[in-house]
Amino acid sequence: MMFIAYTVFAILLSLLLVISGRSKLIKDPEVTATMTRLGVGLRWFPALAALEIAGALGLLVGIYFRPLGIAAAMGVVLYFVGALGAHLRAGDIKGAPIPAVLVLLSAAPLVLGIAS
Repeated sequence: MMFIAYTVFAILLSLLLVISGRSKLIKDPEVTATMTRLGVGLRWFPALAALEIAGALGLLVGIYFRPLGIAAAMGVVLYFVGALGAHLRAGDIKGAPIPAVLVLLSAAPLVLGIAS
């Protein structure tokens, strides 16, 4: 049962990460406006996108090789903790709930990966 739950969360979170990473790579206007408002320069976009895509790949490979999935989930949790911190540092209280929810969502594969 834990394996199925991990797989579902890993796939859904990976999809979200790839979409988010793509948005940064193509410099989606909405994403660019938000990120620059938070003080993140355009030069960081490729690195942030790479982290998201690597996290997605790690979660998916973690379906078959759990240690990598757990490590990837830890990285994704830290990534979104950083995103939440960026929102709070910039005083963007209205934008903070999204990364806060993503911290919790990304913690699910971590917990499920450890438990299974």
